[in-house]
Amino acid sequence: MIAIQVNEAEIKAMYQQELQKRLEQLENEVVFWDTKELKRQTNMSWNTIQECFFHDPNFPKFKLNQKWYFPAKECRDFLLRWADTMAQNYSERRAM
Repeated sequence: MIAIQVNEAEIKAMYQQELQKRLEQLENEVVFWDTKELKRQTNMSWNTIQECFFHDPNFPKFKLNQKWYFPAKECRDFLLRWADTMAQNYSERRAM
């Protein structure tokens, strides 16, 4: 027979530590990216961004005065879908 002993205090401390890390991550998240942050997040140049997806009507963006802003969550979701589409298109072309 196997006996397992659990240190509840240790588990609670680990849980609280992990919860604190997650809360700090949420506090540090930004709501909007600017052009510089979009380039950093995608690791693409501004020209590549404009050529690939900037003008897509589904790409979330707005301009305030002279500066472009991108809602971070919606932009991240769009980029993941876009990357998936690009990967599928690449696979289809290679299969030909």
